[in-house]
Amino acid sequence: MAVESTVLSSKMVLRYDMGLDENNNPIYKSKTYPNVKISAADQDFYDVAAQISTLQSNTLADVRKVQEIVLASI
Repeated sequence: MAVESTVLSSKMVLRYDMGLDENNNPIYKSKTYPNVKISAADQDFYDVAAQISTLQSNTLADVRKVQEIVLASI
C-alpha cells in the first residue's frame, strides 16, 4: 500500500543555551515561531533562524523545524 504525505503547517523552534543548573545539567529556553512558509528551503529556514538569534544575548543551541504532516493511503 502506498502512502502520500501532505504538510499542513510548519513552525520554527529556536533553543537557547541558558547555562547550567546546580547539578551541571544544561538549561534551555525555547522560542517558537508558528506559521512558517511550508515550502521554505532548509538553508533559508536556518539562515532566518541564525539572523533572529543575533537579536538574543544567549547562545543558540539548535534550530528545529517542526512540521505537521497528514499521511493517507493512496
